[in-house]
Amino acid sequence: MAGRSDSHGFYLYGDLTSEEISTAAVEALNRLRQGDRYLAIHPNCGTNLITAGMLAGSAAFLSLVGIGQSDWRERLNRLPLAIIGTTVALIVAQPLGMAAQRRLTTSGDPGNLEIVSVRRIRGARPALHRVLTRG
Repeated sequence: MAGRSDSHGFYLYGDLTSEEISTAAVEALNRLRQGDRYLAIHPNCGTNLITAGMLAGSAAFLSLVGIGQSDWRERLNRLPLAIIGTTVALIVAQPLGMAAQRRLTTSGDPGNLEIVSVRRIRGARPALHRVLTRG
């Protein structure tokens, strides 16, 4: 199961019925209203991916600072440093990205959000549902 959201709701890809998705969406909305804010946070959110990319890219860049463009041997010698640096950056990025998502980019407060409809998009493979929301 995978999903993508937009300003009008979200899409869910997976082999479930519209009734199962509707039931789960209503339950999730109720849980958010009861304070389960962590339901809005996901490790594959764009915030987490951008954090990981920025930190890993920066670590790789910093490991190669000071090397001339044509000095491929020195680049090769620094490859272990680049690998270690990007690995450490990716490890640090996991909790940092989740914290950024929680504090900066994602709200777990549904406010007056309501589920308007859940419908399967015919002919889509894998199965695709559109969940429309308002509020």
